[in-house]
Amino acid sequence: MRHWSRARGDPIPVLTRPQLQFRPESWPCAVSLSPPATTPGAETIAHLLRGQLAQAPSVATVWRILKRNGLITPQPHKRPRSSFIRFEALLPNETWQMDATPWQLADGQPIEILNLLDDHSRLLVNSIAFITLKAPDVVQTFYSGSQRFGLPASVLSDNAAVFTGRSRRGKVLLELELERQGIVYKHSSPYHPQTCGKVERFHQTLKRFLRQQTPAASLAEVQFQLDAFAVYYNHRRPHRALGRQTPMSVFNLRIKARPSLQPAPVDHRVRRDKIDPFGKVTLRYLGRLRHIPVGVAHKNRRVRLLVAGPDVRIVTDEGDLIRALTLDPTRSYQPLGGRWPEHNVLQQARTMS
Repeated sequence: MRHWSRARGDPIPVLTRPQLQFRPESWPCAVSLSPPATTPGAETIAHLLRGQLAQAPSVATVWRILKRNGLITPQPHKRPRSSFIRFEALLPNETWQMDATPWQLADGQPIEILNLLDDHSRLLVNSIAFITLKAPDVVQTFYSGSQRFGLPASVLSDNAAVFTGRSRRGKVLLELELERQGIVYKHSSPYHPQTCGKVERFHQTLKRFLRQQTPAASLAEVQFQLDAFAVYYNHRRPHRALGRQTPMSVFNLRIKARPSLQPAPVDHRVRRDKIDPFGKVTLRYLGRLRHIPVGVAHKNRRVRLLVAGPDVRIVTDEGDLIRALTLDPTRSYQPLGGRWPEHNVLQQARTMS
C-alpha cells in the first residue's frame, strides 16, 4: 500500500506494510512434523511454516493467534532472559547436567524421573523413571547413557542425597564412580537452581509432553512415553537455543570432550582389630563407620582388615580368611551375604597383606 505526504511541496512516497490476514486453518499442518499430543510453541510453529509457505507468518503473528484461541498463556511476570548470566560448554560431553523431577502414575502413585542432559548440545542423554530413586539407580542411568554417547569430562548436579554425601561428610556411589573414571563432579549452590537451568528447563518441556499423553498406569508405560519423547526431542524437534537445529545434529558437529583427570588411586591400608562379643568389626569408610558382621563364632578374636578401596578382606593372625566383601557405601551395616570359599580368596587376601 502506498501513501503520499507532502513536505515543502515535494511528494515523498511512504511505504507501509500491508496488513496480511493469516488464518491458521489455511496453513499446512506444521505440527504434523511433531508426534501426536505435543504442543509446539509459537517459534517452533513459525519455524516449521517457513519451510512450507512462500510467505510465512512471523513469530509474533503465530503467538497472537495462539493466545486468541486460548492455546498459550502469557507470562509477563517472568524474569527476563537478559537478566541471567549464561554459560555453555564449548564441546559435546564437556558437561552433563543431571537432575530428578517428580511425576505420578494414573492412580496417583508418585514416581521420579531422572534426566541427563548434555550442556553444549542439549542432547537428552538418558531419561529413566523410578518408583523411588536410589543411589545405584543414578549410577545405572549414568552408565546406560555413557554407553551410547561416551563418558563426559564433568557432571553437574544439585545437592540431593542421591547425588552427593557432602552434607553427611561422606560420599555416595555416584561420587565414587566419577572419581574412579577421572570425571570432574560439580554441584550447584544450595537454593540456586539456575546453575542447573538447562535440565530444569527441560523438565518443563518433558512434563508438557507427558500431560498430553494418556496417563500411564505403570512404570513401563511411563518409560515407553519417555523413550518416544527422547527420539522426537533429539532427532526431530528444532531447539530454539540451538538456532533451530536438533540436539543430535549439534552433538555430532564437534569432537567430544573426554575425562581429563587421572582415575583416583585406590586407598590401600591394613587395620588391626578385635571382633566384638556380637561377632562384628567396624571400619570407617567415606566418613562413616561401617559395621561388618563375621559371626559370633569368631567373637573376641584378633584379626587384620585388608582394605583396598571398597574391597575388604578380614583375616586372622594365622592367615585364615573369615570374610571378604565389597562395602556398600549407601549402608552402615554390611549384612552377611553368604560365606566365601577360602580356596577362592585366601591367596588374594595374603597377597594384599
